Amino acid sequence: MTAPLYGLVLAGGASTRMHSDKAALVYHDRPQLDWTMQLAAGVCRRSFVSVRAEQARDPLRGAHEQIVDRVPAASPAMGGPLVGILSALETHPEVAWLVLACDLPFVDRATLDHLVANRDPQSVATAYRSSHDGLPEPLCAIFEPRALAPMREFAAQGRHCPRKFLSHAQAHLLDLPDPRALDNVNTVDERAQALRTLAG
Repeated sequence: MTAPLYGLVLAGGASTRMHSDKAALVYHDRPQLDWTMQLAAGVCRRSFVSVRAEQARDPLRGAHEQIVDRVPAASPAMGGPLVGILSALETHPEVAWLVLACDLPFVDRATLDHLVANRDPQSVATAYRSSHDGLPEPLCAIFEPRALAPMREFAAQGRHCPRKFLSHAQAHLLDLPDPRALDNVNTVDERAQALRTLAG
């Protein structure tokens, strides 16, 4: 039986290179977090925002259901997207999670529909291949319930890279319908270029 699909929008980053909160940036007439949550809600039964504990009362993030990072006791230094994904899997281990970063201004409903339509519930995860280097893209991917045990083991080994997890787990990989859909925006210059591209 195929597990229900929940959405997890990753918005726990420190936005160091952007010098402002990437979740609050506007590309589509609303904060990017709200835009991404709306996209996830279109294909998922329920959607949550992934946050660090100190972000839980932030008004932007507080407007949505949250999953607060649980840092594994075996890996107290662990941080980043993997801890958010693992926290979601541990909170609702009976569902699959469509994980989506909030700093992807070019992602759209068609990209998510294609991912969901080609999901392989028998794999640990279904993900896109990067159009830049061919490696798995973990920040627009579906993690099945069966990902929980190997991800716990991966984290217990002190490994924190979700891309390496997908490679190690031999995730089911898809080609991107739109090669630029998962281009993320991390700096002020990249944001200016993204706004020009979207406007054009």
